Amino acid sequence: MNRNIRRRVVCAAAALVACAALPLPFSGAAHAQTPKKPKVALVMKSLANEFFLTMETGAKEYQKHNASQFDLITNGIKDETDTANQIRIVEQMIVSKVDALVIAPADSKALVPVIKKAVDAGIIVVNIDNRLDPDVLKSKDLNVPFVGPDNRKGARKVGDYLSSRLKRGDEVGIIEGVTTTTNAQQRTAGFREAMEGGGMKVVALQSGDWEIDKGNAVAAQILNANPNVKALLCGNDNMAIGAVSAIRAAGKTGKVQVVGYDDINAIKPMLKDGRVLATANQYAAKQAVFGIDTALKAIDGHKKQSELSGVVETPVDLVTNR
Repeated sequence: MNRNIRRRVVCAAAALVACAALPLPFSGAAHAQTPKKPKVALVMKSLANEFFLTMETGAKEYQKHNASQFDLITNGIKDETDTANQIRIVEQMIVSKVDALVIAPADSKALVPVIKKAVDAGIIVVNIDNRLDPDVLKSKDLNVPFVGPDNRKGARKVGDYLSSRLKRGDEVGIIEGVTTTTNAQQRTAGFREAMEGGGMKVVALQSGDWEIDKGNAVAAQILNANPNVKALLCGNDNMAIGAVSAIRAAGKTGKVQVVGYDDINAIKPMLKDGRVLATANQYAAKQAVFGIDTALKAIDGHKKQSELSGVVETPVDLVTNR
């Protein structure tokens, strides 16, 4: 490893303690011959969600400690269903002639056409967090590497932990994220597998659109329609926070268990006092750093999008109050 690479790895490790075991940054040898630094755009979902703020912070810290190697633009949408605005942001990045686009798509299918525009414009595209639909990508003859966790596996871990604290035959409800996103679908699948494996009965499945208020409203509906529900499995922590409020309003605190996904800071007090039983940490900062690194390696290696493929699986861990 040459001196420049070693310096970047040390700096990145110091800046991102949460991102231990980062992939090696791209080689500086070929890049040293390039007159300008690559410009990378990180386009996320809602920056009102603490998860994506953490992702943005991780990306900015990484760029700060590798400032001589690349420039970074970060952007996000108002809420996680604002797909049209995310498409517009990508179009703006195309006009800005960024060298790479690292995107957490709000919709697994609807973003594919504009991503094709980006690729056709010579932009390297890397998909993080929520996986683009493989069939739609194939229909557009696109290869887009995915950097992120196995959401089904992560949700199964959370669901299994909940299952060990329920009884066979207990009724549960699932509050899903945006239904057109792959990560929402995979988390629901993981939750279902865990519940079926433990002998629980899923009596309700509704979308909370990843949001606190919608999660609260959906949880209230589920509790009202299913008075014997013993647990609510929420596709992210925002919806879990909403579910906790609905349970309190229904006078069922301590009687209905709640689990989430993301391990945002706002959920930690609820884990501590038992209002939320468990969540999953999928390391937002790591996803951003790994995604940026994947894009930079492709640029440094003078690779075309058609030469990129595969999955870089990032970790996801169960988090409880124990």
